Amino acid sequence: MGDIRSDSSAAEALIPRFRLDRLLNQDQGGRRVTLLGTIDSSQALLIVERAAFPTDTETLRSFHSTIANIKTLGDNDIYRWCLASSGATDTVSADLKVNLIYPCTEQHIKKYSPQGVRMVAETPETYRKYIRPFMKSKRDEGRLNWVFNIIEGRTEQADVILRDSGQGTEADDGFLMLPDLNWDRKTTTSLHLLGLVERRDIWSLRDLKKKHIEWLKHMREKMLDATVGIYKEVEKDQLKLYVHYQPTYYHFHIHIVHAQLEAGSTQATGKAFGLENIISQLETMAGGPESGMEDVSLTYYVGEASELWTDIFEPQKKSGKALAG
Repeated sequence: MGDIRSDSSAAEALIPRFRLDRLLNQDQGGRRVTLLGTIDSSQALLIVERAAFPTDTETLRSFHSTIANIKTLGDNDIYRWCLASSGATDTVSADLKVNLIYPCTEQHIKKYSPQGVRMVAETPETYRKYIRPFMKSKRDEGRLNWVFNIIEGRTEQADVILRDSGQGTEADDGFLMLPDLNWDRKTTTSLHLLGLVERRDIWSLRDLKKKHIEWLKHMREKMLDATVGIYKEVEKDQLKLYVHYQPTYYHFHIHIVHAQLEAGSTQATGKAFGLENIISQLETMAGGPESGMEDVSLTYYVGEASELWTDIFEPQKKSGKALAG
């Protein structure tokens, strides 16, 4: 980029003279801002991005001890989330979004550790013989307590922004919506809400059938209406609704996010399936009301540390056998 300037035109001399006019843009989940202002009567853009966190152990030990002004946003079972500041005085505004999982399990450690990913093809036969039993084993471990706490009204009720009884065609087709624990609840373009269904027979998108089409459409409309009704600066065509496969937990839920939320791995192809696309697939699918997503093949990615890879797909790959029934 050329030699570093050493005179009055160097950044060290110019930045202190910057005078802010207005915030021009905020992106990367609020981690980068573009400011429009002037320096000596000439317009200037100042683009500021938070640096990466340090990675050496000693610095991290001292860093976590400086986290101050912790304000709890919510807690449920082993999960806690809050806002905090990296300074030590009350005058410092919250610049950190902090999640605490305590006590955490080996599965949490695997989930949050860096790992390679593999694309896998799951046929209907693979799902019925291997994946469905795997899902059941995970549900039987009691990892859904935090979900049931919300549904049954024991925790996070002040955060629930929509509770709908459904269409009334089935006793348990109600659902609710609340902020996702990963949203800071203030950055509009990072908006992330979570829709939880009350019924417990739908574990994932695999359980969706043609008979659920109207129910899915009803949920979609109600969730969109509630979101724009509460967050006035957001319009319906600025929202995306999707479900994960494989999901983190096996109780059907829908993610509602701002269209400008940066599409990281959780929104990537092979992970996120658009709700509208699922509805369309069900509508055009042959068969009667009981036909559904369990009858189609799905391609998605799994982490190399996940049990889906280590216990199911990798052994089959090494053996050269197809995952068939």
